[in-house]
Amino acid sequence: VQLQAFGGGLAQPGGSLRLSCAASGFTVDYYAIGWFRQAPGKEREGVSCISSGDGSILYADSVEGRFTVSRDKAKNTVYLEMNSLKPEDTAVYYCATGTRGCATQFDYKYWGQGTQVTVSS
Repeated sequence: VQLQAFGGGLAQPGGSLRLSCAASGFTVDYYAIGWFRQAPGKEREGVSCISSGDGSILYADSVEGRFTVSRDKAKNTVYLEMNSLKPEDTAVYYCATGTRGCATQFDYKYWGQGTQVTVSS
């Protein structure tokens, strides 16, 4: 099982970015995929999750209405569409997997390498 997160970069406040989490060794509807982020000097926090099977979705309150998670089984990839970005969204973003349902960061066994998102004017 491997995950590769990419798509980060520099965005202006109010702008958009789309992160991708490419999976290998399993199909993206078999395990849940969680998105997490860690800002400098802060603890890692959950951002969103899409569960296995029916694809139930959860969002952190801080991103609800601005971020959208989706999966493409043909490409075996999960996406995190981030709109209306704010400076406080600046962080390294990670995708993780290893459970069937959405879980805390301590439950996920497999992690991608992280991709930097910087929101600044």
